[in-house]
Amino acid sequence: MTTTLTPKSEPLAGRREWAALAVVTLAVVVLAIDATVLSLAVPALTADLAPSATALLWIGDAYSFALAGLLVTMGTLADRIGRKRLLLIGATGFALASLLAAFAPAAGWLIAARVLLGVAGATLMPSTLSIIRTLFADARQRTTAIAIWSAAAGGGAALGPLVGGVLLDHFWWGSVFLINVPVMVLLVGFGAVLLPESRDPRPGPFDLLGAGLSVAAIVALVYAVKHLVAEGADGASLLTAALGVAAGVAFVRRQRRAASPLIDVRLFARPAFAGAVGASLLAVFAFSGLLFFFSQYLQLVRGDSPSMAGARELPATVASIAVVAVAGWLVARWGRGRVIGGGLLLASVGFGGLAFAEGLAQYRWLALALVLVGLGVGLAFTLTTDAVLASVPADRSGSASAVSETAYELGVALGIAVLGSVQTVLYRRALPADAGDAARESLASAAASSEPMDAAREAFVEAMQATSVIAAILLAFAAVVAWRVIPSHRTPVAH
Repeated sequence: MTTTLTPKSEPLAGRREWAALAVVTLAVVVLAIDATVLSLAVPALTADLAPSATALLWIGDAYSFALAGLLVTMGTLADRIGRKRLLLIGATGFALASLLAAFAPAAGWLIAARVLLGVAGATLMPSTLSIIRTLFADARQRTTAIAIWSAAAGGGAALGPLVGGVLLDHFWWGSVFLINVPVMVLLVGFGAVLLPESRDPRPGPFDLLGAGLSVAAIVALVYAVKHLVAEGADGASLLTAALGVAAGVAFVRRQRRAASPLIDVRLFARPAFAGAVGASLLAVFAFSGLLFFFSQYLQLVRGDSPSMAGARELPATVASIAVVAVAGWLVARWGRGRVIGGGLLLASVGFGGLAFAEGLAQYRWLALALVLVGLGVGLAFTLTTDAVLASVPADRSGSASAVSETAYELGVALGIAVLGSVQTVLYRRALPADAGDAARESLASAAASSEPMDAAREAFVEAMQATSVIAAILLAFAAVVAWRVIPSHRTPVAH
């Protein structure tokens, strides 16, 4: 007689686990909002602090530079001291750095505060997916939880301008940072009670040199791109680019040889993994770059108040969140790779539509283009994290999630740095020869001065249209890659 053994199913999560997910999701939403909420505050803080155009870009992306550069390091640290502990430490640090940013007396202080916010944020992000894997042993529930996590990241990024608009209509520009403090207090309070502690029982030695190389590679390369776009190919841009490439090559070689690597770079040999990471990076690259200059366009070109500008960006917000409801059905019908590729293509069409609608007086065409962008980027946000984790064995999911989170934040940093710099260069080239010094600095500087604005507004729109076309081309390329390399098995995904 033969006895058939039925594998024991994993225990299902209960109310406590789903409540803990809400705490983790709150952390992700706040981090995503903080990456984009600043865009609406640019005119107000420019009038108050008078930053240069370069300083303004650093205010925008210093946060994401620090966060992206330290994610890998902090993820490794969380494995050693405990993910819950690092999450609570990070939340406390985030609240303190937010206070410093809110009351910064000068542009340099604000840049420093944004760096500290990024450092604190880097202690929060790596713990979130790891805690989700601890909370949800059942694969189907875990997929649902990851989808909620992804939607929170995308929705938070889209909600940033709306939250910022409401605050700026009633308070000073520092309020967009001050709002973080009560949220982090709630996160620490509920997290201490609801979140489980977990750590790697055999983490291996901490690679301090590898951590330094990863930070050096990311920061140097992004700085080189910013400087190249703004100043041209001079000695500084070439030197920092060379240093960044050298640090990146040394980091990859070291990770290949390390017994306990910070990032398992061998994962990139899997086309599905590399394609999903690349699709995620390019999606957030385009979206964050759009939000950074689109909010300025609405206020300084179309004359909207901060809250009205935030409301006019709402179609992208609603679409990016609402798409979660149909993502599972689409994947079951068409497959994950096709849906991600189709979403990126839809976002590409939306950016092309923005390039057309930005020169029109009627808002409805902008709204339609924003809906397309929101739907497309929302699908990519929701499904690429799941695709990344599905492309690797279960025992390598920790390394895969670290890469996915780093790609997300690096995409935010690059979107603001590269597209913001391209926008600035194209804007200055489109200005007439007799434009004033304030207008040549930035459109926000021109608005804060007494110089005529008509020529500056026309130059800004022309530059924004060209930048939108560049983003559309990049997303179309990402769509083709995702369609071809991410598997499209028609297996249901719970959302």
